[in-house]
This record gives sequence, C-alpha cells and structure tokens, in this order.
Amino acid sequence: MKNLRNVLLALFLATTAAPVFAQGTNVAFGALRQDTNLPVEVTADNLSVDQETGTAVFTGNVLIGQGEMRLSAPRVLVVYRAEQNGIERMEATGGVTLVSGPDAAESDRADYSITDGVIVMTGNVLLDQGPNALSADRMTVQLNDGTAQMSGRVRTVIQSGGEN
Repeated sequence: MKNLRNVLLALFLATTAAPVFAQGTNVAFGALRQDTNLPVEVTADNLSVDQETGTAVFTGNVLIGQGEMRLSAPRVLVVYRAEQNGIERMEATGGVTLVSGPDAAESDRADYSITDGVIVMTGNVLLDQGPNALSADRMTVQLNDGTAQMSGRVRTVIQSGGEN
C-alpha cells in the first residue's frame, strides 16, 4: 500500500507542470452519486462482535462494498445503530483505499457516517483521478452528490496542455 502511494506521488510530482498549493479545494469524486441506503457487504478474514457495545471489528483483508463504491483496509470497526437497525458508522484504519468509479483515494484512516453519507479520509490522503493526482491532509467525500473537499496542505500538479 505504501509503495503504491509513493509511486503515484512520485509520478505526479515528476511532471513538468508547476506545482500548485492551496488551503482547500473541491473536486468531483466517483462516477455516480452513491445511494447510502444500499446494503453494505463486508468480507474479512476475521470478525469479532461485541453485543454489549453494539460494535463489530473486521480484520484482515477487509473489503466493503456498497453500490459502486469499494473500501479496503486491514481493520474496520463497525458501529451499529442503537435500535439495532443497520449500521451507523464505520472506522477503517491501517491504510485505506477507497474506489468509486474511475476515482481512487488512499489515506491512513477513513470514517464513514452512513447516516450522513459522508466519508472523511485523513492522514496522507492521495486522490488519483486518471492523469491527475492531488494530495492533502484530509478529504471529505459527500456521497449523496459525488463531491469531495480536500483540505490541509493541498498539492496538485496541473497539466498545461502543451506538448513536451
């Protein structure tokens, strides 16, 4: 995971265009708007459930699917709603990859509030959108409208369109 991040970061930093720094930026994320009411499918090597706290911990090759979105991580904590009617939120840690349509993002951690339809990725965020890449400290994805906001030392390289 770290090697892929380093390769992608090196590739986008090695282009001939001038780097751009900003405090925050809005970007499109994913091919479609995500329906957060769709079922959530989780696969993992291990599962530990705590009925008392209403949580479950999935570990080892965790893959979460919901509609077109895929999230993978070594560890995911699932917090169920108090009324035991579905999932309230998920906390993915240990190196997270989020894929929606043609877009892919990596970070150290991702917190997904299913009720709000929001995923907050933090720590060494790298967003790959085809020929473009952006990095930041934090990316907040609004699944209901397919947008994301990147903040905290945002860096990207803008291709000038000229030929080298």
